[in-house]
Amino acid sequence: MADTESCPTQSMLVISAHAADFVWRAGGAMALYASRGHRVTLVCLSYGERGESARLWRQGLDLEQVKRVRHDEAAAAAAKLGAELHTLDVGDYPIVETPELLDRLVGLYRGVQPSLVLTHTESDPWNTDHALTHHLAMKARIIAQAPGYDPSGEVIGAPPVFLFEPHQTEYCGFQPNVLLDITDVWETKYEAMQCMGGQQHLWEYYTDVGKRRGVQAKRNSGPNLGLVTDARAEAFMRVYPQVADELA
Repeated sequence: MADTESCPTQSMLVISAHAADFVWRAGGAMALYASRGHRVTLVCLSYGERGESARLWRQGLDLEQVKRVRHDEAAAAAAKLGAELHTLDVGDYPIVETPELLDRLVGLYRGVQPSLVLTHTESDPWNTDHALTHHLAMKARIIAQAPGYDPSGEVIGAPPVFLFEPHQTEYCGFQPNVLLDITDVWETKYEAMQCMGGQQHLWEYYTDVGKRRGVQAKRNSGPNLGLVTDARAEAFMRVYPQVADELA
């Protein structure tokens, strides 16, 4: 990702399948960009009400109550991270591609005009909603660049796409080639994680992930970045080539 401290104001678009995916996988990136004055827009296709809310169902809540709780959790986490939240409420398990959903995503791309996009990996054998969200995010990005698609809208440029780390990393074809130092905003990310009361079992898991990626970032940063010993990081996989005027 770009050095945001030396760049003009940027716009990050995060496309998440469910209402909690973003916080575990990209909450640090979101908080970091927001802390530097950049616009962060979060899109949750669904609340994860059917497949990722077991704790709430065990409490005896009905479908609408579960969705309400999940919405409130996502809104609280997004506010902690400094993100503008859009919930599309398309249902989950499975999320289904429709022309209407694709058109809504294209409209969001054109409205946000993102400098960079964060979303799921192409493959996730444990959760097809994640893979479909990747497919939709990539397809919408391409369509949003086409002048002939709704000619009244402003086309986007070619924002780089970064895939955030899946839960079952080794099985999803994820090869991290970007390690983002989120040490300065780790406490903000952790507070956002704690907003997700329906998935408390993941708080410790993703704390451990942040520590492991921080060790890797420290090891690979060299002396110039000066990462602290107890660094925290998030891993991403870049989709498109980086365009640069020098190798760094």
